[in-house]
Amino acid sequence: MLINHMRKNFCRWYDETSAIKRAYDKGLIEKKWVEQYCWSGGNKCERKRRFEEEGYISPDYVLPDGTEDPRLKKFYSKSH
Repeated sequence: MLINHMRKNFCRWYDETSAIKRAYDKGLIEKKWVEQYCWSGGNKCERKRRFEEEGYISPDYVLPDGTEDPRLKKFYSKSH
């Protein structure tokens, strides 16, 4: 029941296509990123704002606050 309650507040873009969800599921980023942004409806998420307002798709290594994570950048450059 708690999970269903939490899901109601998930960002609409937090699904299998989300770079942030994939990074979190792989243990590449800390839980604080999904708690503060994805699990709170996407509030204050720069990735979400830019996508919805500009149609801009952020690179996978950009965090919800709009900063680049060098570790993610290195990871994704090796995996592509």
